Amino acid sequence: MTGEGGGEGGLGAPTREIIKWQDPDFADAAKLDAEMRRVFDICHGCRRCFNLCDSFPRLFDLIDNSPEEDVEHLASGDFKPVAEACTLCDMCFMTKCPYVPPHAFMLDFPHLMLRHRFVEAKKGNKDFVQRQLAQMDRNGTLARPVAPLVNWAADNKPVRAVMENITGIDAKAALPKFHARTFVSAAKQQENDVNSAAPAFGKRKAALYATCFVNYNKPETGMDARAVLNHIGVETKIAYPGCCGMPFLEQAELDRVAQSAAKVSKDLVKLIDEGYDIVALTASCGLMLKFEWALVCPDNPDVKRVADNVFDIDEYVVDVAKKEGLPPGLVALPEGVTVHLACHARAQNMGPKAAEMLKMIPGTPVDVIERCSGHGGTFGVVKPTHDLAVKVGRPVFRAASTQARGHIVSDCPLAAQHIVAHTQTPAREPEHPIQIMARAFGLKKDV
Repeated sequence: MTGEGGGEGGLGAPTREIIKWQDPDFADAAKLDAEMRRVFDICHGCRRCFNLCDSFPRLFDLIDNSPEEDVEHLASGDFKPVAEACTLCDMCFMTKCPYVPPHAFMLDFPHLMLRHRFVEAKKGNKDFVQRQLAQMDRNGTLARPVAPLVNWAADNKPVRAVMENITGIDAKAALPKFHARTFVSAAKQQENDVNSAAPAFGKRKAALYATCFVNYNKPETGMDARAVLNHIGVETKIAYPGCCGMPFLEQAELDRVAQSAAKVSKDLVKLIDEGYDIVALTASCGLMLKFEWALVCPDNPDVKRVADNVFDIDEYVVDVAKKEGLPPGLVALPEGVTVHLACHARAQNMGPKAAEMLKMIPGTPVDVIERCSGHGGTFGVVKPTHDLAVKVGRPVFRAASTQARGHIVSDCPLAAQHIVAHTQTPAREPEHPIQIMARAFGLKKDV
């Protein structure tokens, strides 16, 4: 993962260093402080990332407003707001920074912020609410039997006001709904009929990694994805050994990430051995399986096998279309689609697959927004950062409102929900791009 001999303006692809979270130096507060000052000094002199998120304006203002206007005289305690504003979207690393490896400066700003959170957690500075929100499988399991009550509470203003005071979850934040029947259980009740007339029939098999969000919060996305793959000739199987650990990564609980990676990859490798491709249904989970797991667990062979055999769902449909072809029958959606390219989809370095897929639908206007929505997982719902998430997302909201298409989609379900909640468009609900394909193939009907 380490490159050598790079320089600013080079044409080499960015490479990432292994996250050495088990090395004592990683948790050494003095060594972290020295590294943050080194990186902040470089960022202060560059400023290319000034408009990506609030971390950089906070950093630049911190230095500019200091008496000496330099990093050396800053108090270490002043670094916390900079780290707090980072959503780990990876866009500075992937799209802006000229100093990422293999450059000699070796900058990886998101993973430096991750290290800061790790060290703070070791000191006992942990956010209780955000760590509870990260327990996706536990929360989904507990919510299932009382899903209607949970969803009612999420939409009830007096209840939300009390919830804000007690839990710190912002009363204005749109919260995902829960379902009594998960995607995994719903899929068991549905026939898995594969279209034998499709060009890909008999050539492809896909295991749909359900992801925690699709499994507990939006099973219709999984059902639509399965319907599309079956229709284009792909045999499918549903897999959900557990959450990928992305919510734990946000909180720098790297031991929990490693545990999730080991557990989930062990099961997914069995499906790979049976000839199945692994297909992730949300962008963040795809990023974890392709890249982040391997940086946290570099010595786990199962993790590497999964990374070599996983696709994002949009990426997979495009791959099938190019290699085997799609069956006829895509119908125009003249109301059009606004496609938000999620940060964690862009960080997979696979190209704008959601837009590429939807542009296969004839007679359908497709507008693309390639900017962070600002949501950032728990970042977008807790009181200290919700308003900041809205601030970062405003350019996206303005673009979506101006485009005024009939559908707003994103590979990140929370980003799509965040955008729809802050725009005035004909779009009635946040959707995943694969749901638009299901609609265009006549596999999904509006109720």
